[in-house]
Amino acid sequence: MNWKREWWKIVLAVGLFLVCLCLPVGPEPSGHAVTEGLGLVQWYAQEQVILRLLPALFVAGAITTFIGPAWIMKYLGAGANKLAAYTVAAVSGTVLSVCSCKVLPLFAGIYRLGAGLGPATTFLYVGPAISILALVLTARVLGFQLAAARAIAAVGLSLVIGVAMQLMFRREEADRMAAAPAPVATEPKRKPWQTAVLFVPLVGVLVSANCCEPDPAQSWTAALVAPRWIASGALAAIFAVAMVRWLGLSWWKVVLAAVPTAALAILFPREPVFAGAAAIVGLSALIAPDRGEAGEWFAATWDFTKQMLPLLAVGVFVAGCLFGRVGNEGLIPRRFVEMLLGASPEAFLAGAGLTGGTWEAAVRAVWPLWTNLFAAVLGTVTYFATLTEVPIVQGLETAGMGRGPALTLLLAGPAVSLPTVLVVRSIMGTRKTLVYVLLVVVLSAAAGTIYGTWWG
Repeated sequence: MNWKREWWKIVLAVGLFLVCLCLPVGPEPSGHAVTEGLGLVQWYAQEQVILRLLPALFVAGAITTFIGPAWIMKYLGAGANKLAAYTVAAVSGTVLSVCSCKVLPLFAGIYRLGAGLGPATTFLYVGPAISILALVLTARVLGFQLAAARAIAAVGLSLVIGVAMQLMFRREEADRMAAAPAPVATEPKRKPWQTAVLFVPLVGVLVSANCCEPDPAQSWTAALVAPRWIASGALAAIFAVAMVRWLGLSWWKVVLAAVPTAALAILFPREPVFAGAAAIVGLSALIAPDRGEAGEWFAATWDFTKQMLPLLAVGVFVAGCLFGRVGNEGLIPRRFVEMLLGASPEAFLAGAGLTGGTWEAAVRAVWPLWTNLFAAVLGTVTYFATLTEVPIVQGLETAGMGRGPALTLLLAGPAVSLPTVLVVRSIMGTRKTLVYVLLVVVLSAAAGTIYGTWWG
């Protein structure tokens, strides 16, 4: 990594992040779309970057550095067993429990290392679309039936989307695989279990540190997430030992980098972002100057960061301008959204002045399909952070949204958003991105229509 060329970019990125944190935007409704966009950017910087996005970028860099092209090609590449490749993609995306902002760098990592388009897009969709935490929260807030429908539909749709993408772009994928340099058959630096000890704790910290906050009124949530910081600390300790043992880092440097994180975690147990920020800074200072594998890991992480952070910031700002923050309004009033997603067309007919007119019968006939298509399109342009789709759907259901559109929004919203589209386009091109988004919209709407008709 050329520090003379890159240091000012790092300083600029940190400076812009601090500016976003300190924007003079309050949580109260502003009535201005730009203010709402800036408010969503500020919320994103405060709630998503330190504990979610940056750790995911380090995981993506670890995929590139520690796992490498040979492993990706073996299990997810074009020559891999198809059943195994799609199973690994669907299961890993589900187990990681990541939101769209975290799945993007992971998707970029496996795709650039030679993963097939089908398994890669299966992972891209299912990662933010479903997780154990999301299912538990959906069952508790929206009901077990909707949670079960979400689980079945998300896994099924991810496989259909992956297979469809692979078939539609099979010639381009064949050319990409043929043009890609074959992984050099070199002696592994470590045994597979040693790589696992390096990689798995890092992923474990990402997952355990982002469990939902316990609700004092719900004892089950407290029991679910109370051990998360203990688990995060234990996994971090395992990772620290692995870095000393297999990355060649000095033990005293590792300890020195870990001290601020441990101190802030003890002093501010209710503010994990402090310890998270210290962990990011300490890890960066530890591995960036290294001239070996640890330095390669930081360089790969920084490459992902440069590509994705600007696009995510722009996408979040535009989404905030259009739809506002939770509880606030942007350019598009929420009453219009609620009117267009109703369980029945009565509000739409009254608002459009079509009650008793010649169009009433046609509107009633197409209403289930229309509401689900609208919910799918709404989900693809609106940013949903991890688990926030559940209270949003709950609020829309309270306003009269049907159960079919509720499932559609749960399937499309977390998986695709305007920031996601911008980043995915930079990774796999405009045509593939458009087809991917279209598949998500159509299949999510179809699943919601079927569910609303038969079980909603």
